[in-house]
Amino acid sequence: MNNKITSREEDFAKWYTDVIQSARLCRYSAVKGFVILEENGYAIWENVQKRLDEMFKACGHKNVYLPMLIPESLLKKEAELIEGFAPEVAWVTHGGDKKLEDRLCVRPTSETLFCEYYKDVTKSYKDLPKLCNQWCSVVRWEKETRPFLRTREFLWQEGHTIHETAKEAEEETLRMLNIYKRLCEEYLAIPVLSGRKTEKEKFAGAEYTLTLESLMQNGVTLQSATSHYFGDKFARAYDVKFLGRENKQEYPHQTSWGITTRIIGAIIMVHSDDRGLVLPPKIAPTQVSIINIDNKDENINSFSTKLQKMLSEKNITSEIDNSDKSAGFKFAESEVKGIPLRIEVGKRDLDKNIVVMVRRDNYEKIEVKTTDNIVEKVEELLSDIQKSLYEKALKNREDHTYTATTLDEMEKIISTRPGFIKAMWCGNKECEEKIKEVKGIKSRLIPFEEEHVADKCVACGKEAKHQVVWGIQY
Repeated sequence: MNNKITSREEDFAKWYTDVIQSARLCRYSAVKGFVILEENGYAIWENVQKRLDEMFKACGHKNVYLPMLIPESLLKKEAELIEGFAPEVAWVTHGGDKKLEDRLCVRPTSETLFCEYYKDVTKSYKDLPKLCNQWCSVVRWEKETRPFLRTREFLWQEGHTIHETAKEAEEETLRMLNIYKRLCEEYLAIPVLSGRKTEKEKFAGAEYTLTLESLMQNGVTLQSATSHYFGDKFARAYDVKFLGRENKQEYPHQTSWGITTRIIGAIIMVHSDDRGLVLPPKIAPTQVSIINIDNKDENINSFSTKLQKMLSEKNITSEIDNSDKSAGFKFAESEVKGIPLRIEVGKRDLDKNIVVMVRRDNYEKIEVKTTDNIVEKVEELLSDIQKSLYEKALKNREDHTYTATTLDEMEKIISTRPGFIKAMWCGNKECEEKIKEVKGIKSRLIPFEEEHVADKCVACGKEAKHQVVWGIQY
């Protein structure tokens, strides 16, 4: 365990890496840009997966699995998609020692394969909607990599649906964005902004892209999830048709949506501190750490075992640290792993019929009588920790959300106290590019509920069409 964690103020990037290594979330592999997800990191992803899978299935989605390789000839049918992903695509050119006539793309996304699948299985409007989701990994050959945030292979889910009408598909696009919003805010304790990407920033091939954007402690933004509406563009490119209600061949309307393991990077950077990882209770693989101060004391061992059983009956996950390590080491290990609550069980305390509970989020110590309902107190504290983490993250976002009416103001904000910047935009791509020249500021989203913060575009001074939230991104 690496107990030396660089402070956030000293070096935020190094702090982030130190937290990951100390908590044993992932480690570098022999191939640049590819990481090994260790058991602590994968357990977080499993909880994300579990929560989302429940919500997807409640909406009628079914899980499927499609191949990881896509023929180049198939990918080329939708020109905008291949143009958008070409710089990041990894290619398979040989099978054994034989050169392939049609080289194969290692999937960066699966729209093309789903179109081929839907073409085969969709015959009539009675077959619609098709609501599919896939849990898998994808490969995108990123130039600059960073654990969880940008890796060349990452885990994700990608939902792909087709619908009889545009209205149904657009409702699905928004419904799935709201599911991600619920995950982020209710389970991950991450407040998010929701809205629409500009034409420049939308997904390649989409009619439009909806997005959730979150703010890290250092004022850098992170795209947390996206949901795309394709219209019938892909259906036409791949000749996906169905017999409609008027007995005519029609093209279905399509959506796709996804969230990746980069959300673990968001959890780290939104909540963690200089002692290590901090996890919201609703997503933490282990919610309570029961630490036996003396691992040879039978009364302590018996009490901890009974307590763990009572917690389990309330679906509270816990682990008992009964090792022969020092108490201080056990406390520190629980902290760097981000376990929301620890319960210290010592002989002197038990003799006085008390245990000590320590919150991970603010280090508050609470003495609880063993004659009281300990499990009820644990539930109360976990609920309060979840709420407090969200409120703290929301305050950070509010404290680092600004309004600007000139490029000079935007540059000053990003240079001194970065965060979300609300500013008006005329709608022209040229102005968006001009703003990007200011320290890499990019449009994050056009909010669903736009504010009128000025009359003129922040870049050109012409009449504004939209209020946009801008920022620098991971």
